[in-house]
Amino acid sequence: MMGVRETAAAVREGRVTARALVEECLAALVRSDPQLVAVTRVLHDRARAEADAVDAKVAAGQDPGPLAGVPYGVKDLFDIAGLPTTAGSMLYADAAPAPADAEAVARLRAAGAVLVATLNMDEFAYGFATINAAYGTTRNPHDTARLAGGSSGGSAAVVAAGLLPFALGSDTNGSIRVPASLTGTYGLKPTNGDLPLGGVFPFAKSFDDVGPFTRSAQDMVLVWEVLCGRKVAASGGTPRVARLGGRFRENVEADQLAAIDAIAPEAPLVELPEIARARSAAFLITAYEGGALHREALAADAMAFDPQVRDRLIAGALLPDALYEEAQALRAEYRARIAALVANHDVLLAPATPTVAPLVEDPRIVIDGALSPARADLGIHTQPISFTGLPSLAVPLRRPGQLPIGLQLIGAPGGEAELFAFAAKLEAAGVTGFSMPGQPGDLATPAQAEPAAHAEPVGQGQSGAQGALLSRA
Repeated sequence: MMGVRETAAAVREGRVTARALVEECLAALVRSDPQLVAVTRVLHDRARAEADAVDAKVAAGQDPGPLAGVPYGVKDLFDIAGLPTTAGSMLYADAAPAPADAEAVARLRAAGAVLVATLNMDEFAYGFATINAAYGTTRNPHDTARLAGGSSGGSAAVVAAGLLPFALGSDTNGSIRVPASLTGTYGLKPTNGDLPLGGVFPFAKSFDDVGPFTRSAQDMVLVWEVLCGRKVAASGGTPRVARLGGRFRENVEADQLAAIDAIAPEAPLVELPEIARARSAAFLITAYEGGALHREALAADAMAFDPQVRDRLIAGALLPDALYEEAQALRAEYRARIAALVANHDVLLAPATPTVAPLVEDPRIVIDGALSPARADLGIHTQPISFTGLPSLAVPLRRPGQLPIGLQLIGAPGGEAELFAFAAKLEAAGVTGFSMPGQPGDLATPAQAEPAAHAEPVGQGQSGAQGALLSRA
């Protein structure tokens, strides 16, 4: 499927109808999802109605919007009018339907985008793996024996597989950037609170953000502009780049360090203070807020929760208020210190994940020389950035034929424009970029693939060019 810009241009110019694109998209989702386990509901009727509305505007000579006819999906925690918001849990499968779309969905619809599906996630967004007891484990399109990452794994997988031009996820401690890195896509965690959270089922309100997955830096800009309601400001001059040191140079792949050092060989190494303490506080705040949100439901029927999530929520619900307040005080102090530390830099370079996607059958990764659960520790490099509230764009290293892995481009508060401009330079130089894993219909099916569950049946190394860029950065 074409990218966001190409699709919108083709529809706007009448070279293809939105309805034809949607029919192709719906068929591809139905055909491919038993292997990917990325979709929870295919929204056949809504998608066709939205596509027909776009085509009617084109036929009448009206502007259908910057995302005219572009199909997309959303993580299953965005309100969709007329449907229950499940947040990946069977606890809410029969909840009252949402009275209106989430604000982000409403903005996309007004821009001409066509919603076609809700997408799989870790229950209540609590995890980095998209292992879901109710809906199954989402598979990585580059190797379906491997995880897609989480908690927005379904959103990343459909974009990486070429099934949708973009998708929305949410990021609390890395839930966009981790699956973006593991699936070779672009994923944005914006400046904390910058994109609309109305109508999004919360996980931990202190850190929650929403953001897109795309297959190019340009497409990311277009979707971000629609979501935030403003144009990307022109980036001024040569960006001031730094490399994050300390823990951000440990537990990484060799290609990540090589790329970071080639991108900015003379850039200073900046070390964020007390990373372990910051990450511990982030864990504590996340657990406390998640536990508090679900305390009543846990008391009523704890066994109804996904076993992978239940015990972590119970532990969070038992945390004392004083400990939470202490962690929040540290966070406020820490953000002030980080703001001063990064004030002289436009882009900070760091790894996005410590490794490539782990196997579904053995979801563990090596951290500090010992095996650790991927569900908890794939976010070792993203969680400290969430703690600061800074924007972070995950970009895929260009390494065709190998499993994907990405970097983080981290900016100052409100500094998305600099990140987008820098990502475009890296993409143009071939340092980063999306690599198609193969046709979705040809995806390898693992021996013990889990069936998808559907609320609505779906049957309905651095080159010379890179070095030249980096010398300019």
